[in-house]
Amino acid sequence: MPPTTTCRRGDVVLVRFVFADEKGAKRRPALILSSGRYHSGRREAILAAITSNVRRRLIGDHRIERWRQAGLPAPSTVTGILRTIKQDMIVRTLGALPEPDMQHVDDALRDVLDL
Repeated sequence: MPPTTTCRRGDVVLVRFVFADEKGAKRRPALILSSGRYHSGRREAILAAITSNVRRRLIGDHRIERWRQAGLPAPSTVTGILRTIKQDMIVRTLGALPEPDMQHVDDALRDVLDL
């Protein structure tokens, strides 16, 4: 990501995700969850993985209703899989999650984190 660009909460971005077992990585879409205030003080961003596997639905997952508006090439699900990455690991911004979908993601996060 160029230094003149900043990520924003709700952005759908392409990132290089390292697998949980740290034995590989793959470029994947993800949703920026962290706030502008968080980004102004840190070089990291908190995000949720996005998958095109819309059949499986686990706690914390939200099937994106407006996936085309979000810049995604296929029906997709925001997962409850959260990561913190360096902002410079963001390859590019694909779009932004529409507000109704973002509200559902926020509800799912409250459930996952028991907030």
